[in-house]
Amino acid sequence: QLHLLTQNRRIVLPLAAILHQSNRSISNSHTTQMKKGAAIMDFLSSIDPKVAALVVGGSFTAIFVTKTALQQWGKSAYEAIKDSPRTQCDIDSFVGEVANPPGAFKVAAAHRFRLGWRKARTEVIPIECTKSPHFEGLHVARNVTKDGEKATPLTELLPKGGESKPTVVVATIRMGFGHHRLAYSACSWALAKGYTTIFHDMLNIQSEEADLIKSVDELYSKFSRLASEMGGPVEKMWGSAMKAGDADALRIAAQTAAHLQPLLLAYPKDIPIITTHQLVALTAAAIGFTNVVNLVVDNYPQWFLVVPRTLNLCQGPVNYQSFLRMGVPADELAHAGHWIGHDMVSNIPADCKRRADRAKLGYGSSTSSQAARRLLIPVGGAGAQRKFIIGLIAKLETLIKNGRVQLLLNAGDHAHMKTAFIDVLDECKLDYDTITTTQGVYDFQKKLLASATTEPAKAVTLFAFDEYFPAVATTDILGRVADVLTCKPSELAFYPVPKLHIRRVGDHEADSARRSAELGDGSLEARELEDAMANIDLFLKSPDWLVHMNESIIQNNTIGVYDGCKKAVEFAVKKE
Repeated sequence: QLHLLTQNRRIVLPLAAILHQSNRSISNSHTTQMKKGAAIMDFLSSIDPKVAALVVGGSFTAIFVTKTALQQWGKSAYEAIKDSPRTQCDIDSFVGEVANPPGAFKVAAAHRFRLGWRKARTEVIPIECTKSPHFEGLHVARNVTKDGEKATPLTELLPKGGESKPTVVVATIRMGFGHHRLAYSACSWALAKGYTTIFHDMLNIQSEEADLIKSVDELYSKFSRLASEMGGPVEKMWGSAMKAGDADALRIAAQTAAHLQPLLLAYPKDIPIITTHQLVALTAAAIGFTNVVNLVVDNYPQWFLVVPRTLNLCQGPVNYQSFLRMGVPADELAHAGHWIGHDMVSNIPADCKRRADRAKLGYGSSTSSQAARRLLIPVGGAGAQRKFIIGLIAKLETLIKNGRVQLLLNAGDHAHMKTAFIDVLDECKLDYDTITTTQGVYDFQKKLLASATTEPAKAVTLFAFDEYFPAVATTDILGRVADVLTCKPSELAFYPVPKLHIRRVGDHEADSARRSAELGDGSLEARELEDAMANIDLFLKSPDWLVHMNESIIQNNTIGVYDGCKKAVEFAVKKE
């Protein structure tokens, strides 16, 4: 090879010049480093050993004194915070002070960062209820106001003497779509069982306490979007943070919850209350509610998710046994099943049969033409995933134009996602319909429920809203008529719909995708666009995988896998 190179001076001479210059640069750099090293050694040798010893010793002393002072401050501050105010929610006893000793400085510093020296209020915030315009029969809690809208005093919705059926409160926080989705699912089962049901969103109670929650939610949503968009080290850091819910994280959350008590104080302490956010359960425990059922989210066990003085219900057996091993008392823990609404669960057999029939069209002995694979792509409540989803739509352009794929895009109430969807659809020259009302979503669903061969007017339908409720409810409504739910492995990973799991936002979500894949109702996580497209290609080449997913859902349903919210209501009223 050297002989061949030397035959061509046009290659060898420039190459030699480059190598010579490179060697000179390396030599100069090495010389500079040698000079710097020599200068440092000269400086060190000139220092009096006694002075050096004093400097080093003083530095270590200063570090030791500072550390000791901070530890002492942390201990005293932690004890002071626990007494301000003293509540009935004893986290140290719950997690075990020996097994999980408090990181006093960490907890105290986090508390001061969040709340400063704020003094917790204990005044009752009067509550009344209005009828939900979206959910028939549901009462929605709010502050007592004089805005002219017809409202029912809370006392009129509570059972009178001699009445056998209790009133059920489903309490949540509008922090992302997941917690609200779970709350509406629990409400649907309580209403189906004939119970007076109150939907209590803490953020709907206008107050200082609600403002505290909003500030936390804004930070969460912001960092979720940043992690999703930037990827790399930022995504890795955020992913790790989502798995850091240790005992100290629970202590920090409990101290925050102690400041939120006015948001629930209007209710009798023995009322059945189902919570879909641990911060709500912690608030109820702090007050001393005696009948709290906490729906534990995700499939990754963390102390941060469970609450003392409540019945903590898990969606899967891994969480259940993991929490037992961690030390959660057996009488405060149970395995219930996935958090799914009444309408979706009661229609599993018919919906899965229709999906399977649709998947088989045009394959094997079928004489019908192949049906396009209908992908429902929702955006999470934090509005993350924009980059991945937009990239996926662009890659699907040809398949959409060829009639192989249909898209149901739920932008929710995120204006930036609606704009992003419109931009990519226009860029790809894809025609689409837009639906902006809850009634429009139901009409769309009704049309597609008619038969396996009924199709939307256009290959792409964009759903976008100004209100929060339809943004949450649309995914549940459309889930019944979608072939594949294409989503990150959040709470949607537990839904009884065939799922293509795309890139997660937070490492804790990985376990939810694995749970779904093991149950046979969803894919493993597709972290790259190429992986997602490979799975879609499998859906197109053969009906087998989609048919298998639907059959798995039907089988899972026979053993109560999707009965979590149904059992939550049963536990709540039984304990009452």
